[in-house]
Amino acid sequence: MRQKQLSVFLENTPGHLERVCKILADAQINLLTITIAETKDYGIVRAIVDNPEKAAQALKENGFFAKLVEVLAIEVEDKPGALSKVLKRASEVGLNIEYMYAMTRPVNGKPVMIMSFKDIDAAERIFG
Repeated sequence: MRQKQLSVFLENTPGHLERVCKILADAQINLLTITIAETKDYGIVRAIVDNPEKAAQALKENGFFAKLVEVLAIEVEDKPGALSKVLKRASEVGLNIEYMYAMTRPVNGKPVMIMSFKDIDAAERIFG
C-alpha cells in the first residue's frame, strides 16, 4: 500500500530533531514510525505520520525543508526468511530498493516494511 512519507532535512547538531518532534506534537501530528540517516553535516529524517500534508506545512512554516515522497508499505510474514523472500521478488523483477525501514506497529498483525523504489508503480504492481 502506498504511503506518503515525510522527509525532513536537518543540520546534524543537537536540538534539531527535538525541534522537529515538538513542531509535530504542537500540530497534533502522530508519528507512526521514524528513521534517521545521517552524515557528518546533515541528517534526513523519514517518517510516516497520521497527517502528512499538515506535518509538512507545519515544518515548512517553522523553517525546515520538508517534502512528501511516496513509498510502499509491504506486509511481511513474521517468520525467519520472510523479508528475504520479499527482497528476492524485487530483485527478480529488477526493482532496486533505495532504502527501507520497519514500521513500529504491525498492520493486520504483521510486520510492515517501508520501502522506497525509483519505480513505485512497478513495485506496487508486484507487491500491491
